[in-house]
Formats: sequence, structure tokens, C-alpha cells
Amino acid sequence: MIDLFPTRTVAISLAGFNIHWYGLMYMLAFLLAFYLLPRIQKWRGLNLSRDDWSSLLALGVIGVIAGGMLGFVLFYEPAFYLANPVEIIKVWNGGMSSHGGLIGVGIAIVFFSWKKGINIFSLLDVVVIPGAIGLAMGRMGNLINGELYGIESVVPWAMQFAEADGLRHPTQIYAIMKNLIIAGVCTMYIQSATSKKGQVFALFLGLYGLLRYIVEYYREQPYGIYDFGFVMMSRGQVLTIPIICLGAIVWCVTKRGR
Repeated sequence: MIDLFPTRTVAISLAGFNIHWYGLMYMLAFLLAFYLLPRIQKWRGLNLSRDDWSSLLALGVIGVIAGGMLGFVLFYEPAFYLANPVEIIKVWNGGMSSHGGLIGVGIAIVFFSWKKGINIFSLLDVVVIPGAIGLAMGRMGNLINGELYGIESVVPWAMQFAEADGLRHPTQIYAIMKNLIIAGVCTMYIQSATSKKGQVFALFLGLYGLLRYIVEYYREQPYGIYDFGFVMMSRGQVLTIPIICLGAIVWCVTKRGR
């Protein structure tokens, strides 16, 4: 029996098996990437077959799930999972870290480029464009689920969420806009005559880190705020600092490249 939209978080229930909106959005994101990657690879002189892209995306799926879940375990709920290790493999219960997902996908891309003998920066420059779109679609899943909402606000576009009191900043929408802007900027820059290998990847890291840092100011912080004396940061902002730094390093390293 097929049941459409049985709950707010579940899109389809098929014979007792639930397909959640969050997972559905990521599935659509990978399908979109499979469509886009063979068409945009020319911007970095790549000529991979559809089978090659299928292999990379399969590794990417593993990277997103494993990295996202392990990132959540290590970055957000280490005490809980240390006491309940079996819960780590229950990915259907949710609990994903975008920072962990980025690390997981990054490892998958490095492995694939090494195996195929492809310039890693050329591959990363191409992959980050559908990657940014995929991140936007993941946040769409969060919006549908009514999770990762913002702090209370009186702005005209504030929204009501079932699990929260009062009107809130729709930080999921902010994140969707952020990621689509990144995808657009990276797409324009990769076609620029001045664009060098690796700089699109560096641009992605810098923009993602900076804009994520800003969005965090409006997001509800269930894990508290860290006081460093001279600045206060959320856990998401702390985890974003290394991304910004890596983007700056890659930009400098690749600045003199062809």
C-alpha cells in the first residue's frame, strides 16, 4: 500500500517503508548532479563518461551519509552516541551534519581523482556547482520538516513552526538562497577567462563558510554558544572557520596556476 504524505516529515510510505522528505531531496539532488556534471565538465577540460560520473556519485552518496552521520556524532552528540553506539547506524532516525557531509564527499572525490588519475582541482571545480544546488535542496527538506528554524523575530517574513513558540526567522530559506547564490557565482566564475584550476573550489569554500557564518546568527542554537572572550560563536560557526581558512589557502596555492 502506498500512502502519500502520511506525516509532515515523510513524503511516501510504501508497505511500511518510509521515504522522508530530507532523503527525497538529496536523491533528487544526486539525479540533478548526474544530469549536470557531463554537461559542465567541459569548463575544466574533463571528458568523463556517464559511467564515471555514476561511480563518483555512488561514492558521493556513501560520503554524504557516512560523513554526515559521523559528523553529527562527533560534532554535536558525542556523549549520547558513546552511551548508545547502536544508534549511529540508524540513519533513518535523522541526525546529519552538513560539515561532516562535506568532509565525506571530499574524501570520496579525492579517492576517485586518484583512482582515475584526474587533476583534483579540475574535478572539484566542476563538482561544487551541483554540490551547492544539492545543499539547497537538502535545506528545502529541512523547511518541509519544520526543523533548523531560526530565533524569534518580528520581521514581515517570519514563519510559525510546529515545534517552536512564536514567529521565527526561516533560516532554512536563508540557507537555500545562500547555496543557490554560491552555485550561481561559481557557475559564472568557472566560465571566466581569468579562472584558474582550483579557484572555483576555493570560492565555494569561502562563500559557503562566510555565508553560513552569517546565517548562524539568526538560527536557533540548541547546542549553546561558545564564549571565546573576544567573540561569541555557535558550534556551527566554530566548525565553519576551518572551511573559510581552507578556501583562503586553496586560493593562494592555485593563484599562479593555469
